[in-house]
Amino acid sequence: MRKLPPLNALKSFEAAARHLSFTKAAEELFVTQAAVSHQVKALEDYLAMPLFLRRNRSLLLTEAGQNYYLDIRSILEQLTQATNKLMLSSERGSLTISVPPSFAILWMVPRLSEFHDKFPDIDVRIKAVDEVAGSLTDNVDIAIYYGRGHWPGLKSYKLHDEYLLPVCSPRLLDGPKPIKTADDLLKHTLLHEETRNAWVDWFAMVGLEVPSRISGPVFSHSSLSLKAAVHGQGIALANSVLAKPELDSGHLVKLFEEVLPTSDAFHLVCRESQAEIGKIATFRNWLLEVVGQEEAESHGK
Repeated sequence: MRKLPPLNALKSFEAAARHLSFTKAAEELFVTQAAVSHQVKALEDYLAMPLFLRRNRSLLLTEAGQNYYLDIRSILEQLTQATNKLMLSSERGSLTISVPPSFAILWMVPRLSEFHDKFPDIDVRIKAVDEVAGSLTDNVDIAIYYGRGHWPGLKSYKLHDEYLLPVCSPRLLDGPKPIKTADDLLKHTLLHEETRNAWVDWFAMVGLEVPSRISGPVFSHSSLSLKAAVHGQGIALANSVLAKPELDSGHLVKLFEEVLPTSDAFHLVCRESQAEIGKIATFRNWLLEVVGQEEAESHGK
């Protein structure tokens, strides 16, 4: 097996040889002068030969040190170029993102044109699928998961502070069954997503006891229940993030100020080992910036 000297020792030697000064090398490398001296001494011990002639007020290269410096400088320059080339390539190309269908339709897709305008070299590929949180597949770079934010081996970034709120079409407010109090909701069709527990929890929060099973149609995705609410088919207990476009457009209205906080939220996730790869970091930073701006605007209203 090939045994190579430590890279830090080579970097310290190259900087010291270029400046002919341990002090200037230390300033460049953001370490102490003693650290540079120690690294160079370790390299000399490894090679079993001196690389510098140390004088009281000067530092000179030995003949072996001069030859070694020229070779090392060339190698480090090639390493820098190879790294820059790799980093540049990682900032371009395709980026595959797995997203829950409702989040993709209602939130992410309407904002993608902004990302493309800023970063035209990155082609985003959206997979709108209900993947099991924590099982990031090999062909996916980034995923959006809904949960508590803790998935082994994955780096997660919470996107929004979320809550649930009753919403309906403005047409229902003008109908024969006015909605003035929480009790009035029970006179209407209540729309559900997967389970009916959310409505039970909301009613309990406002002090109303209701049956553990409330009747009404059940939808597999938030986008479907919201669309049903837009068409006046009932009242949805909507996720604040997903309902925002329909609320802003006036297609839906918020019925009460009481909202039900959620312990789960949407998170951007990627592999810990790939969190700082160019295009992944670029998309993450852009998405978090968009979320931050929207949160600030929401709180400012």
